[in-house]
Order: sequence, then C-alpha cells, then structure tokens
Amino acid sequence: MGTTWSLRFDNQRMLPLSSVREAVEEALGAVIAQMSHWEQDSDISRINRSTAGSRHVLPKEFAEVMRCAASWGAASGGAIDPTVGLLVACWGFGPEADESGVPVAQALAEARSQVGWQRLAFDAAGGALTQPGGVVLDLSGIAKGFAVDHGTQALQALGLSDFLFEIGGELRGVGRRPGGQPWQVQVDSGLAVAELVALADMAVATSGDRWHQRAHEGRHWSHTIDPRTGEPVAHALASVTVLHPRCMEADALATVLTVLGPDDGWDFAERHRVAALFASHGDPSPTMRATSNWPAQARS
Repeated sequence: MGTTWSLRFDNQRMLPLSSVREAVEEALGAVIAQMSHWEQDSDISRINRSTAGSRHVLPKEFAEVMRCAASWGAASGGAIDPTVGLLVACWGFGPEADESGVPVAQALAEARSQVGWQRLAFDAAGGALTQPGGVVLDLSGIAKGFAVDHGTQALQALGLSDFLFEIGGELRGVGRRPGGQPWQVQVDSGLAVAELVALADMAVATSGDRWHQRAHEGRHWSHTIDPRTGEPVAHALASVTVLHPRCMEADALATVLTVLGPDDGWDFAERHRVAALFASHGDPSPTMRATSNWPAQARS
C-alpha cells in the first residue's frame, strides 16, 4: 500500500510478537492481493486489464469494499467512485501516473468517459461485476480503511481485546489501554491546535490536501479527484476527519466529504449523522467545525 502499519496492544496472554506480526501481515497481504492496483497480479489489476464484457466474481472482501463504495457513491451523487482510476492517472497520481503536468482537454475527456461505477453492472448481492471495457478501478479512497478492519479481525481472532491498530494514519481502537483508559489519538489538521479524540471501539480516518500534491507551472492541486467533474477538488477545505465504528466507512466518508467540500460536505454529514471534523483554510485565520455527532469531549 506504500505506507506503514503499527500496533499497540495489551498482551495479557503473552503471545509471541512474531505470531502477532504474522497474523497482521497475512491479513494485509490478502487485501493487497485483491485490491492493490500497484500489484500487476492482483485481482483488481486483472479486472482493469480484462476485456469488454467479461464478468468477474469478486472475493468476499473485495465485494464488501465495492458494496460500501457503491452505497456511498449513490448516496453522495458520485462523490466517491471506484472507477476513477483513469482520472487519477491523468492528474499525476497512482501506478500509471502521467506526470507531464496538467492534462490536456482531450485526455481528460477520454478519462471522464470511462468513469461511472454504474457502468460495471455491479451485482451487490452476488458480489460480481462486468468490465464494460477500459474502466480502471481504484479503491484508494476506501481500501486502506478496510485493511484496518481486516487486520483488526485477525488480531481479535488471536484473542487480543485491547489494542490500537494503525495503517498510514488511519486507526481503530479496540478495548482499553492498560489501566482502563480509552485509546486516544491526536487529530492534526495542520491548521490549528490538534484535537484529542478517544477511540473507544471506534475508528478514525482523515482526508485532506496536506498529502500527495502536484504542481506544474504555478498550479497546485490535490490528489483528491472529484469524479463528477474530473478535476481535483478546489475549495477551502484542508482536511476532514471522520469517526465511525468501522474504518472502511470512516475512510469512504472522509473521501466523500472532502470531495463535497466545506458546505455541501457539512450538510451531507449532518443528514447522515456522520461524526466529522472539518478544517478549512481561512483569512485571516483557519477554521475548525465539528458536526453535531462529533464527540463533545474531543473539543476540550
């Protein structure tokens, strides 16, 4: 996935660290084998290369991620779309990145014509999809969160009940710290004082413009691409942090809210009762805004 993972846990059963590491790496390896578009022999890469009209029955984990992405894509009017791969490459990100600069209009139009998860004829109940030809799946906005959940399941299967598991800054807290206190993390937007958040059987994911940017001839743009317009997001929002019991959902929602922006994203989060913290660039000072479901203790 191009990042690191870390784990803190209360090892009351005195499990060998090698066994714990092996369980985590096996779980993450399964996610990579299915959903990493950086791996040429992964399931997602094979689907991306497949011929028009070919039908693919997905592994259950892959199907679960697709169901989540399709659900929030439909709810948000397309603010998250697993078929955004060609657009991501056009703007200089991902394994097939075109790093020549701002894409020309024709290339951008061609990429946009291949975007739209509805074109996959995704069978959510059966866990299968059809490649219409030329569609490039990219699950970067959700798969890392799923990997946190999948790793969490592996750790729980070992009998661990109190741990904090993290992949690339996305975390899930299970149980309590030794001593009985909840796991706590700091949410750093880069704009204001960090928020302290308790992860009592909760997950947290953040999306924003501090990570993975490109620049060309004076123009700067974020790695977050709006599938509806084909353009990188261009608004005052610096980051969105989402709390949810499942990290896959938190990851997907952080992407959705970042694409929707500070106003439409806020309205969406309130309608869907999403616990979210919005950090926006401002003049003369940045602003922090929490939805009504954001825990009050996090604002102390």
